[in-house]
Formats: sequence, C-alpha cells, structure tokens
Amino acid sequence: MQGSTIDVPDNIDNSSLPPEATADAAKNHEEHKDLRVFGLLTFLASESLMFGGFFAAYLLLRGATEVWPPEGTEVELLLPTINTIILVSSSFVIHMGDTAVKKNDVKGMRLWYAVTALMGIIFLGGQAYEYLTLGYGLTENVFANCFYLMTGFHGLHVLIGVCLILGVIWRSRREGHYSNVKHTGIEMAEIYWHFVDIIWIILFTLLYILTLF
Repeated sequence: MQGSTIDVPDNIDNSSLPPEATADAAKNHEEHKDLRVFGLLTFLASESLMFGGFFAAYLLLRGATEVWPPEGTEVELLLPTINTIILVSSSFVIHMGDTAVKKNDVKGMRLWYAVTALMGIIFLGGQAYEYLTLGYGLTENVFANCFYLMTGFHGLHVLIGVCLILGVIWRSRREGHYSNVKHTGIEMAEIYWHFVDIIWIILFTLLYILTLF
C-alpha cells in the first residue's frame, strides 16, 4: 500500500545489503508474516498455566492446613515490599525504552533498558538476601516448600528476563539493528518483563499479604 512502512525483521541489516537484496527481503517479509511475538505469547500462555498450577496447589494446601503458615515460619514484609516496588516500577522504566526506540532514539532505549536490567538484578539480590535470612529452609514444612518453589521459579524467570534485556542492549550496538520501524526484539523483551511483573504481584499477594491475615 502506498505510504506504508514495512517492519523488516530485526536480524536483517539493511545497511549491508544492496537495494535489490533489501527489496527481496521486504517482499519475503510481506509474504511470510513475522510470528515471533505470537510465539512468545504462546510460550507465556504455557508458563501461565504452570504458575496457575502452583497457585492452585498452594491455595488447596493452605485450605487443608489449620495453622497457616505453620509455627516457626515467619513471613517478613519489609524487604519483599521494597522488592515489589522495584520490580513493578521497572515495568514503567522498560516501557520508556520501548517509547524511545519508536521515536528512533536508540541511545535512550539502551539507557532505559540498562536501568531495567539493574532493577532486575537488585530484585534478585534482595531475594537472595531474603533466602539467607529467613531462618527456615526448603524442607521445613509445606509452606516453606511452596514458598521456595514458587519464588525460586519466578526468580529464574526474572534472571532470564534480565538476560533478554542485556541481549537487546548488546544487539543494539550494531548500527541500524533497531529503529522506529525495526523493534520487534525490543517489544518482545518488554512483553516478557511485564509478564514477570504480573506473576510477582500475584505471588506477593498470596505468599505475603494474605499470609498475614
């Protein structure tokens, strides 16, 4: 269509291709739609089912136990609350990076994504410190088992998200790799990070807020 722009896949570097090769790449992209975002959403849907199974099992175990959490299992709220604020705020930060690249500001995107990665690393550091200071281990009781399993599995997803963000920053070093019309990889990293944040909000509510009442 006249006047429309073509979102060429991120792994194609137009600057190193002759005009006819670029045209062929664009034509090929028109014929074969980019399904990477769809693939990511399908993956996240499967991960949601896995976390949903954890949530359902936790609620069933809680309902079948008279005292929850069992005696000797105290739940700290201060550090997890700080961690939650950091992680939830990072969703707004990473969105600033996506907004920047759509304005063709790749340097701005790098900055916001670097800050997001740092916030994710701080979250993981806070979670590690919490594990070291809790005073109970994985096999202490059923609550401790659920706590470590769910928060640890989520922490693994945070680590993967940090690696994805750092990968975006690394690939952005190449001139023309990302732009206002080539940013699928950036959007995928942002979608994944929002997923990680939403899962944590649910975990924080179940494991910390509701446990105190």
